[in-house]
Amino acid sequence: MSALLTRPYWYLRHGQTDWNARNLSQGRTDIPLNTVGLSQAVAAGNAIANHWDHLELPITQIVSSPLGRARKTAEMTADIIKQKVGVTLPIELDDGLKEVCFGVEEAQPMGPWYDDWIAGTFTPENAEPFAVLCNRIAEAVNRSICKAQNGTVLIVAHGGVFRALRCLMGLKVNVRLPNAQPMCARPPENGGSVWDLHALPLE
Repeated sequence: MSALLTRPYWYLRHGQTDWNARNLSQGRTDIPLNTVGLSQAVAAGNAIANHWDHLELPITQIVSSPLGRARKTAEMTADIIKQKVGVTLPIELDDGLKEVCFGVEEAQPMGPWYDDWIAGTFTPENAEPFAVLCNRIAEAVNRSICKAQNGTVLIVAHGGVFRALRCLMGLKVNVRLPNAQPMCARPPENGGSVWDLHALPLE
């Protein structure tokens, strides 16, 4: 399995969609943000902007999944930061950050198969195996990290993508990341193997 570069990054899952609210698997299906999701994207932007002067890891670049729910979250977050802080953050799209393809399970309720998919003992028909997802995400995140010269990248993507990252960071994998919650990820220190995650308070 590919490894992550041992450099910190910020992560933001997209805001809520109607399918999130109904606990349906979205995968590659391009579902837009709903009203709650749009408000969550604003709140995420405000949280980052309000802490801007005290961020230990200054954000200099945004790299987003091209799927609409992530791209819109990235754009709204960047707009809030520009309005409140006066900093224009470049946004790039990376196909490698797209959500996992869930195949026949897309548009279906999340089910008990999810743990088996992570374990590699079951993959839905036409879906992307978890190990393949992890390799794809490691490569995409490493590309993204390298774009933020003299600063830190903010990656805007998906819940399944973050589960792959949790695996790569040595953390418990099947943990749901709330919509639009900015997270700071720091590599292990002193030869450790587990990354440190810190949620930025939403106000």
